[in-house]
Amino acid sequence: MLKAFRTFLIFSAFVLATFLTVKAEEPIAAGVEPAVEKFNASKLIMEHIADSYEWHIAKIGSTHVSIPLPVILYSSRSGFHFFISSKLHHGTESFSGFRVAGEESKYKGKIVEVAPDGTEIRPFDFSITKNVMSLFISIIFLLLLFTSIARRYKDGFDRPPKGIQSWLEPVVLFIRDDVVKASIGEEKYRKYLPYLLTVFFFILINNLMGLIPIVPGGANLTGNIAVTMVLALITFVIILFSGSKDYYTHLVNAPGIPWWLKLPIPLMPFVEIMGVFTKPFVLMVRLFANITAGHIIALGFYSLIFIFGEKSIYAGFGVSIVSILFTIFMGLLELLVAFIQAYVFTLLSALYIGMALEQHEEHAEKSH
Repeated sequence: MLKAFRTFLIFSAFVLATFLTVKAEEPIAAGVEPAVEKFNASKLIMEHIADSYEWHIAKIGSTHVSIPLPVILYSSRSGFHFFISSKLHHGTESFSGFRVAGEESKYKGKIVEVAPDGTEIRPFDFSITKNVMSLFISIIFLLLLFTSIARRYKDGFDRPPKGIQSWLEPVVLFIRDDVVKASIGEEKYRKYLPYLLTVFFFILINNLMGLIPIVPGGANLTGNIAVTMVLALITFVIILFSGSKDYYTHLVNAPGIPWWLKLPIPLMPFVEIMGVFTKPFVLMVRLFANITAGHIIALGFYSLIFIFGEKSIYAGFGVSIVSILFTIFMGLLELLVAFIQAYVFTLLSALYIGMALEQHEEHAEKSH
C-alpha cells in the first residue's frame, strides 16, 4: 500500500509538472517581445538530484551562493590540473581550457577539455564533487561517533549506556540478533557482522543527511546509482568468496528439480546462475530508486508553487498551501523510508550471504 501510494505521488507530480512546464515553453508569436525565461521544473529537479562540482546553497537574485570544491583533472594533452570549481563561475566560463559541458553536449554537466578545433574531450576526472564530499563527511561522522562509543566499552560492559550510546546500542543489538544472526546462523554470523553493521549505519546516516536541506546535508548520495552499485558489488563479492560447495553445486544441479529441466537444455541451471547476478542488481536499484523518488516528489510539489504562480499569483498562493502540507507529509514519510531502506538492504545482504553459506543436511552431518 505504501509503495503504491509513493508511485502514485511520483507519477502525479511528474505528469503535472511536465505538462505545465511544456505549456509554459510554447513558442512566442512573431512580433511579440520575448518574455522572461519560464520556470523549468524538470531542470530544477534534475539539477538538485544530480552530482555537481560545487555545493549550491541558494540563489539571491542573480548571485549564486555556493561552496566551491576542488577540481582534480588529468588530461592526456597537458597532464594534471588542480583548481577550485569557482574558477568555472558556476559552469558559465572556461578555465585553463576546461569547461562544464552544456545541455547540448553528450557530456552534459561534466567537465570537458576543449580542443583547438572545438572538440570536447573528457579528461580523467578525480574531482571532489558534492557527492564525494558528502561521502567523506558521513565517513568522518561515523568514525567519530562509533570510536567515541567504543571507548566506553573498553572499561567493560557492566557500565550502563548513556547519551548517544543508549540510542544506538538497541539498534546494534537488533541488527545483530534479529537480522544477521537470524539470517546467517549462530555459528558463522560474527564474521559478517562488522560489514553488515557498517553498511546499515552508512546507508542510514546518508539517507538522513539527504533529508537535511542545508549544508552538510542535501546531497543525494544514496540516490546515486554509482554508490548503490558499489555497495551491492561488495555484497556480491562476499557471496562469491563465501559460498559453500553445496551452494555452487545446487546452482548447476539443484535437488528436487525434474531432470528434463536440466537436460538437454539447462533451463534451471541458467535460471539459478542468473539469480546470482540479479540479487545484487535488486539491491542496487531498490535503494537508488526509493531514495531518488523521495527527492523527486518533494521537489515536484515545490515546483508546482512556481508553475501555478506564473499563471496567477493567487493560484500560486493557493497551491503553495497544499504543496507545503504534502511536502511536510512526504518529509515524515521519507524519514521512515530512510530507516526502512537501510534495514532492507542489510536484511537482504544478510539473507543472500546466509543462502551462500548454507550446507546440505547430509554434508553438514558428515562435517559434524
